[in-house]
Amino acid sequence: MIAKLKRRQQRYCTGSRANCHFAFLLLAVNFILLAVFLLDAPVSAYVRQSPSFLKPISNAITDFGTSGWILLASSVLFFEALTSARLARHCKARFEALFIGHVAAYVFLSIALSGLLANLAKRLIGRARPLFQTDGSVLDLSPLHGSYRFESFPSGHATTIGAIMMAVALMAPRYRVPCLVLALWLGFSRVIIGAHFPSDVMAGLLFGAWFSVFMASQFARHGLLFDVPAEGLPRLMRRLPFRRLPRRAGWRWPGAITLPSPVRLLRIG
Repeated sequence: MIAKLKRRQQRYCTGSRANCHFAFLLLAVNFILLAVFLLDAPVSAYVRQSPSFLKPISNAITDFGTSGWILLASSVLFFEALTSARLARHCKARFEALFIGHVAAYVFLSIALSGLLANLAKRLIGRARPLFQTDGSVLDLSPLHGSYRFESFPSGHATTIGAIMMAVALMAPRYRVPCLVLALWLGFSRVIIGAHFPSDVMAGLLFGAWFSVFMASQFARHGLLFDVPAEGLPRLMRRLPFRRLPRRAGWRWPGAITLPSPVRLLRIG
């Protein structure tokens, strides 16, 4: 498998492509520093002292940022796609099944690896959460403390949200604005319930989003799933093979799609 990936990399990674990783890092660092010094203290104080009607809503939606359900769903989809590819009787169905498998692998790796790195970073940094500050400082640090109280920066939930929303935005560019809005609300639900500072959430969202772009670039280097243009973000090499719903009398939304299981989707046999 490794030798095959190396051969694919040599075949598809020709020349150097322009990338914006350094510019993204520079902007991210400055945004996070501004949030630390200008937003963390007043926002966390307001959240602790002022009741908000948004707290019940935030409590209801904040668990969307847990990675377990996404990892499980992408794993099931990956193995089902592999099974579908083996059972396929036609080349088109087999290629479509493999394509869905690549999508599932991309989502799984983006979420799993970004979450692993974020959790490692928060343990190394050891920043106190807003509800557990000892001296009122937003920079109350206890590296390698090993306690939930000192695992604030960066937010793991926000990292997962940033990664999955960027992955969706790369695969479905027309939904980039809704993905951005949804990522902000889901990410900052962690601030509203008092679990994180704004800078924690901002760092998590930015890191998760960057990591999904990075993983897409790595897939493109091996000729898998994505292509990287000279300028801009990675893009899918082909459209996702979703069926359109049959048009019915009175139905006026021609862009609707259905998401059946890969076996039904690819019409094996």
